[in-house]
Amino acid sequence: MLFRTLLSSALLVFPAEAGEVTVFAAASLKTALDQIAAEWQATTGHRVVLSYGGSSALARQIEAGAPADIFLSAAEEWMDVLEEDGLIQPESRRDLLGNQLILVAHGKVAPQAIDEGLDLPGLLGGGRLSMALIDAVPAGQYGKEALESLGLWDSVKDSVAQSDNVRAALKLVELGEASVGIVYASDAVAAEGVTVVGTFPEESHRPITYPAALTLEGSEPEAAAFLDHLETPEAEAIFVANGFRPLP
Repeated sequence: MLFRTLLSSALLVFPAEAGEVTVFAAASLKTALDQIAAEWQATTGHRVVLSYGGSSALARQIEAGAPADIFLSAAEEWMDVLEEDGLIQPESRRDLLGNQLILVAHGKVAPQAIDEGLDLPGLLGGGRLSMALIDAVPAGQYGKEALESLGLWDSVKDSVAQSDNVRAALKLVELGEASVGIVYASDAVAAEGVTVVGTFPEESHRPITYPAALTLEGSEPEAAAFLDHLETPEAEAIFVANGFRPLP
């Protein structure tokens, strides 16, 4: 009798067959999305498999047939590519979050205005400027765009150390292997041993927008349910606590 009672209770809490949702997400989402997924798993009984990387690399993996149910990109460009290729469900696409671009330094550095007068070579002090891939990864693309807009690119372009994704770029600054780095505000929340020097003017680069969508693989109801959950007040609170900006 006790066994039957426990079994009945379990069936009320979790579905008869727990599903699995595979999410390909931009590396900058890791800290927040790990927490959101863990809480959703505990509530629903469905498993969330998270794969992080640069948005471009993830999009190419999906193009090559990788079995993702949901794609969360750090730029609209790579979601556009998949939509043009017919690899997402366009009706499921939505703009999920915003972010800010910041300059971080290893150790303690005084805050500075990020504008045309910034002595970025002086901040580097002969060291490296850590960025995500400037031709492929959104954080690197935004960063180069901002530096060019402020007239700072030519003075530091030969000192740039490029990484496959923004979290890897941040790690170089944390380890002291790069003096300064350009990352997202959300990355600084999870950083250790770095200082936020300042925030790039929003007009110096394109708006940072994170689109999300179901892929063609994402046909199971739990995939749509998790995607919808990312827009709930509970998920938004976690995103905001981790440095992201809700969109109007």
